[in-house]
Amino acid sequence: MATSLFAKRISPAVFGRRIVFHHQRYFGASAIFMARISDAIKQDHQALQEAHDNIIAAKDPEERIRWRNLFAWELARHTIAEELLVYPAFEKHLSDGKDLAAKDREEHLLMRKELQELQAMTADHPEFIATLSNLWGNFRQHIQEEEHEDIAALEKAISADESDALVRSFQRTKMLTPTRSHSSLPSKPPFENIEALLAAPLDRIRELFAQYPEEKSAM
Repeated sequence: MATSLFAKRISPAVFGRRIVFHHQRYFGASAIFMARISDAIKQDHQALQEAHDNIIAAKDPEERIRWRNLFAWELARHTIAEELLVYPAFEKHLSDGKDLAAKDREEHLLMRKELQELQAMTADHPEFIATLSNLWGNFRQHIQEEEHEDIAALEKAISADESDALVRSFQRTKMLTPTRSHSSLPSKPPFENIEALLAAPLDRIRELFAQYPEEKSAM
């Protein structure tokens, strides 16, 4: 079974990842570290890659289902976070942003349908691996375009402060998953299972998201 950065940082029962900070602004002897939305998104993609690899490498059905469940929660949260925060930024800051956002939303819709199919299967279902492979193939193509074209264009169009603010909002979407370590979040998650999250209208998720406390910029 793969024991990469994701596996060391997180188990199937624990959620949460670190953000890599790249920008620095100096005021006297102190430095303020600014996060970039491109790094946050790439880190999500890397974590999903590693969760996928752990599903494939699982030694028994129970382990495979645990990693499948983690993969499903994280992929659902990631796609919803992009639709809530990143795609509106495309539309606001990029000349072709509306077209990019529309294309990416269509791709997300297809992946969520495939994810629902995967969630309905047992680990020993004869189509389990084929369904996962098809889903992952579509996701891989999506992230290649996103990382090298869409997000790269957005980073060029926004300031470091705007990118940092996007990261902080992006990180707040971890409240949508059932296990969280942040003390400011409620004790009960808004969605009890992945099916409820996938079926929830985006407007409903947006309302819930607006009710949660904002993260402060990293110092």
